[in-house]
Amino acid sequence: MELRPYQQEAREAVKNDWAAGFLRTLLVLPTGCGKTIVFSKIVEDMVRSGRRCLVLAHRGELLDQAAGKLLQATGLRCSVEKAEETCLGSWYRVTVGSIQSLMREKRLGQFPADYFDVIVVDEAHHALSDGYQRVLTHFEEARVLGVTATPDRGDMQNLGQYFEHLAYEYTLPRAIKDGYLCPIKAVTIPLTLDLSHVGVQAGDFKNSDIDTVLDPYLHQIAEEMHTYCDNRKTVVFLPLVRTSQKFCRLLNTQGFRAAEVNGNSQDRAEVLKAFDEGKYNVLCNSMLLTEGWDCPSVDCVVVLRPTKVRSLYSQMVGRGTRLFPGKENLLLLDFLWHTERHELCHPANLICESDEVARKMTENIEAAGCPVDIEEAEKKASEDVVAQREESLAKQLAEMRSRKRKLVDPLQFEMSIQAADLSSYVPSFGWEMGPPSDQQRATLEKLGIFPDEIETAGKATLLLDRLAKRRVEGLTTPKQIRFLEGKGFQHVGQWQFETAKHLIDRIAANGWRVPGNINPSEYEGT
Repeated sequence: MELRPYQQEAREAVKNDWAAGFLRTLLVLPTGCGKTIVFSKIVEDMVRSGRRCLVLAHRGELLDQAAGKLLQATGLRCSVEKAEETCLGSWYRVTVGSIQSLMREKRLGQFPADYFDVIVVDEAHHALSDGYQRVLTHFEEARVLGVTATPDRGDMQNLGQYFEHLAYEYTLPRAIKDGYLCPIKAVTIPLTLDLSHVGVQAGDFKNSDIDTVLDPYLHQIAEEMHTYCDNRKTVVFLPLVRTSQKFCRLLNTQGFRAAEVNGNSQDRAEVLKAFDEGKYNVLCNSMLLTEGWDCPSVDCVVVLRPTKVRSLYSQMVGRGTRLFPGKENLLLLDFLWHTERHELCHPANLICESDEVARKMTENIEAAGCPVDIEEAEKKASEDVVAQREESLAKQLAEMRSRKRKLVDPLQFEMSIQAADLSSYVPSFGWEMGPPSDQQRATLEKLGIFPDEIETAGKATLLLDRLAKRRVEGLTTPKQIRFLEGKGFQHVGQWQFETAKHLIDRIAANGWRVPGNINPSEYEGT
């Protein structure tokens, strides 16, 4: 099986991480981008080098899916560690293992600590649970690969408690731009549901409380769906089985051809097949279909189970992001869930790295009142936030420029070069959170950056990398930025080095005064 370019990049990045000494590394790929194929190829590489591999999953169907993809992609067959089946004594070099079985003390104790050389954790966020940690700690010398869909910053900080490095990330916007996933349009439905009194359990909203809030609105939601879903193939996620069943019955009275599946459905396979073939146009479920189910023809997702967990939200939306003949886009229906805190996942959270941009994008989509392409919405929100940030920081930057300091304040530098990733940076991994090294501080000062306001090694690393890249690209230095912006010139960070040098030479020749025929506020240096 020939890998896509990004899949090959991911494969090499993981092996490079292991070779560099990061034994516990992460791979982030959006739903629908073939993460199972990628880790299958990595497993094949490891087997070819004589290593024994374990693929861990928390549900039987995910184990079956992993074993099937391994066979399809590599020709490797697997032994199974689950229930009565065991890999001990098998000549297969790959094992797919159920965490529920393997975590048991008696079973785990049968394995030498060095039995597996490589462990793959499918859905890496599970790696932080007690059961997974028991298994991973037992095989503590093994190389570990965690695979997950796009996490948010909070998820990454949590994963950073165990994993040492992010080997590779392929973002949803890039996957859409490259043509591997379909475009997403989002629309906010003007129906306000109040979550302010909904309880929290295990870090997310309580299903029973959501159900109580949601139930009185089901008829209105069904009516709203007629506006958007009549000609689409729709999956609806709901909090409880009884709500899913009730909403399915309601949709059928409203003229939809709806079906429902849950963990106890005896005919689940038949219903899913009928939906795939077009017998039904709406499929309701109580969070059953977030993992391990693919139906590429789905082109509308309705999330009636609000969540604070971005990985879960991404999994729900991911049921509709795959390509399919004749499918132009995925329509994502977003309701006006009212909550007192800014922690609820919206379509913006699929694409925005900055919480500030996500909030502005959510506001803009609500104001639009019609389906909006999320990539275009993110670009507009980013521009709005930059404008607001520049306005609010204008006074602060003016004070910075007037300081009698030879070195450039990091914030002035970041704003001048318009580097949102630098100004909004939050460390994720343990090494990033420590203070900058003496060498980093000395190098920053040598390059013209005031190091005392750089608090973490991760921020120092990111800033030094950016400075090195700018030097290669022939862009302005921090000292040029400070001098010229101190004279009133704007966004000098966007200029070429030679342009700034030529202007500084002219100012120097004029007794260190700006020549009279130059207006700094209007000067175009780019």
